[in-house]
Amino acid sequence: MSIKQLAMFGEAKKLHLIEEILKIENDAVLAAVETVIAKSKLHVIGRKSFTSFAGMWTKEEADELEKQ
Repeated sequence: MSIKQLAMFGEAKKLHLIEEILKIENDAVLAAVETVIAKSKLHVIGRKSFTSFAGMWTKEEADELEKQ
């Protein structure tokens, strides 16, 4: 799988989640989703350079991901 495909897959997953969230009609479920999102913001992970994953990608692939 190419880097571009991986990036597109990640974006597709996000869009799918947004579509599913829009379908939620139960206020308790919506509140639970909101809580999960809020909790995820409490543990912010510092942005790492894609080159820090040495050995997984070529320098060109890491540079391409960094640009995106």
